[in-house]
Amino acid sequence: MPVRSSWTPATARRQVLATAGALGAAAALLPARAAASTRTAPRTDGLPRRGTSVVLLGTQGGPPPDANRAGISSALVVDGATYLVDVGRKAVSQYAEAGLAWAGLRAVFVTHLHADHVAELFQVFLLGGFRLPAQGDTLAGPIPVYGPGPAGGLPPAYGGGPSPTTNPSDPTPGLAGFFDHANAAFAYSTNLFMRDSGVRETRGLADVREIALPVKAGFRQTAPDMTPFVVMEDDRVRVTAVLVPHGPVFPAFAYRFDTDHGSVTFSGDTTHHRNMISLARGSDVLIHEAINVRGWAGPAAVADHLLQGHVEVQNVGTVAQSADVGRLVLSHIGDMAEQTLDPRKWRRWAQRGYDGQVLVGSDLDVVRVC
Repeated sequence: MPVRSSWTPATARRQVLATAGALGAAAALLPARAAASTRTAPRTDGLPRRGTSVVLLGTQGGPPPDANRAGISSALVVDGATYLVDVGRKAVSQYAEAGLAWAGLRAVFVTHLHADHVAELFQVFLLGGFRLPAQGDTLAGPIPVYGPGPAGGLPPAYGGGPSPTTNPSDPTPGLAGFFDHANAAFAYSTNLFMRDSGVRETRGLADVREIALPVKAGFRQTAPDMTPFVVMEDDRVRVTAVLVPHGPVFPAFAYRFDTDHGSVTFSGDTTHHRNMISLARGSDVLIHEAINVRGWAGPAAVADHLLQGHVEVQNVGTVAQSADVGRLVLSHIGDMAEQTLDPRKWRRWAQRGYDGQVLVGSDLDVVRVC
């Protein structure tokens, strides 16, 4: 099946195009009704061998399952090599549905450790690496996984009062702890499969690398002003990052990928912040989250709390304009006020204050960078 690209690059860089409860808000939960998509799923078999593209594997904001959108996950494909950014619900199936090869996966980048961003992170290795190389498409392994270290502390409960604590002996594990616990949870299955089928040990397929911070920051000061810093570099991409404010979450990262064929910045979950604008400045494509709370009948205090961790779709265009990006793509999106997200209305909202192209992303959209 040929690629259905929802948005091909323009010749010019810029072209103008004519209730969640209080605890749910504290966890940045968006409702399951937040988005709907009826587009036919494309595959990426026809992606050129040379060039840079982004495949939106999942575009939903928030953890509650949505029948119409998969959880947040994006695949950057550069000259045939794939780099995953976040791995939410259904991401492993979407990766296969998109026609991407597990053997082509170069690295994984996690913006933060909210469940909707890592729901299938371990499954990339548990399932995507299940086959042996001689048996078919599988992970080359070990695959570098970059992301947050331990938060180091927890905030008080939203609204006050006591809150239970899960795993009190280690309540704020980072990426390494995440993989340690997941490996332990699947130990019986892995041990059986290694003995019965000769599969590789899952632990050896992921090279977990918690990102060292170049500035003083912590769970009480989550995103101090900073300049972008290099996370990794290989023969296809140079990846830089900054800390961004996402409510009480720490660390939370935005990532920028510079390639020979253009640059792409992923905001992660964030409010309007100069760190993200500095990172994204001059990018060819900005993949940015957005939320709509206008018209929502829920408590104003909860809406305000949500906006401490997200950008309103009506204001996201000013972020793109301030960063001087060529194109704006909305992903990790949710509408608190409407049962069904209206992409035309959302595009008009996102266009405010921005003179570039806007795409309201749907699952498996392919964005050609160059």
